[in-house]
Amino acid sequence: MIPVAFALAAVLYLLTSLHVYWGLGGVWPGTDQASCARAVAGFRGVDTMPTPFACFAVAACLMLATLWPLALVGIFATPFPKAGLASSALMIALVFLGRGIAGFTPGWRRLTPEMPFARLDRLYYSPLCLAIGAGFAFLAIKGFQP
Repeated sequence: MIPVAFALAAVLYLLTSLHVYWGLGGVWPGTDQASCARAVAGFRGVDTMPTPFACFAVAACLMLATLWPLALVGIFATPFPKAGLASSALMIALVFLGRGIAGFTPGWRRLTPEMPFARLDRLYYSPLCLAIGAGFAFLAIKGFQP
């Protein structure tokens, strides 16, 4: 369980860092606001990045999710019981699995048709969400076991 927890925490920490970077005005993987927005947001007609508040809000959620697997395996101290952590991990898994599945649906593609986001989403973003969701589901199931 510990390797899965560390892998999840590492990936989520990197994603958190990226959202903080974007909140501070960073434009990678683009060269300006518009190209970055088309690569990481992808909504129809997008030409600016989400607001700093939105980027920092997502970063805060991701940072909390970063600590969850570590708490489940006992590396991060928490006052919450293991069953509660496992239940919450299952909810986090469902969020990531839902986002990962959505990336392969026609409805999501109609909402996010901008290139290169549509291609990157299909190749990287959605599969990464599925992998993160699977990792949380694995930890949640193991967390319910004595």
